[in-house]
Amino acid sequence: MPYRTGLQALIAGCGTSQAARHALRQPDDAVVGIDFSAASVRHSETLKRKYNLANLEVHHLPIERVGELGRCFDKIVCTGVLHHLPDPDAGLAALREVLQPGGALHLMVYAPYGRAGVYMLQEYCRRLGIGHTDAEIRDLAVTLTALPRAHPLARLLAESPDFQRKDALADALLNPQDRAYSVPQLFDWLTRNELRFGRWVRQAPYLAQCGALAQTPHAARLATLPPAEHYAAVELLRGVMARHSLIVYHAASRNSLPHFDGAGWLKYRPLRLPESVVVRERLPAGAAAVLINQAHTDPDLFLPVDRVELRQVEAIDGQRSIAEIIQQVAQHARNSSTLQQQARYFFTRLWQWDQVVFDAADASGEKNERSLT
Repeated sequence: MPYRTGLQALIAGCGTSQAARHALRQPDDAVVGIDFSAASVRHSETLKRKYNLANLEVHHLPIERVGELGRCFDKIVCTGVLHHLPDPDAGLAALREVLQPGGALHLMVYAPYGRAGVYMLQEYCRRLGIGHTDAEIRDLAVTLTALPRAHPLARLLAESPDFQRKDALADALLNPQDRAYSVPQLFDWLTRNELRFGRWVRQAPYLAQCGALAQTPHAARLATLPPAEHYAAVELLRGVMARHSLIVYHAASRNSLPHFDGAGWLKYRPLRLPESVVVRERLPAGAAAVLINQAHTDPDLFLPVDRVELRQVEAIDGQRSIAEIIQQVAQHARNSSTLQQQARYFFTRLWQWDQVVFDAADASGEKNERSLT
């Protein structure tokens, strides 16, 4: 669909501040937040008044009853909620029913393999009968400081925001309802709820072309697998994914990803992601810089670039097309005759490594529709 502002947005399970943050960042969107917690709704209302968020409304409503709003939404955000419901299918089906035919749904649910330590400590807490009192949670936090460094939970304790506050710690380790989805389970879940996988919000961790896996003897074999099988295999190899964050659509929708065959890709306008940084220190041999997406947690996900590639990155301003970037960089390249083919490969990699998205408004074959992919 054409890129536009003024969307109808639903933040499902908005907690204390998620809906308010969205309304603040997207002032042209009409934002609706729902949550089953009355305390969370009251706090969101406080933020609405404090920041004069006229584009926000909040309702005390569980996700399963979202249809009672009598509205449909262009964009739905539901992160960290469905896996806690008694019936996640009922929650997902309810969201599907209020998603516009051309709308997008951003989901985040737990993944099992990276949460092995969480499930070990959940069982530990059950065996000791640890409750939710302040004293019990404080004692639990102190006890966790004695975990061996090799314990599966140790990395999450150090890196995840879920463990930085007492309430988050209690939610992670003492929540009686917690369902995690492997990649095959996730795809099955979407299919039976008549939804279609679009893309991972951060896709490089799922791709064998990215990071250390690309240098292994299995890289070529992994690349031949169908996408769902590819993602499932890489999830097993990485082994530490604690959550899946993805964009999904109605099963019948026609949203597409960027492609680099033909010539349409030359008209894409690349936009750098805000969490992407250029590092120029302690570089690998032959690299002019390294590109890092700071949202990645895997240390092998850095992309070395040479001087010509770095010039292309520096030319990205959100206005120039790839063709215009190539033309600008060609003025400084020693061999400009092969630059277009090199750029095809390089911009494919920038996309795969979560460095850019593309405005495909002017791409041939797209009927001149503007889509941010």
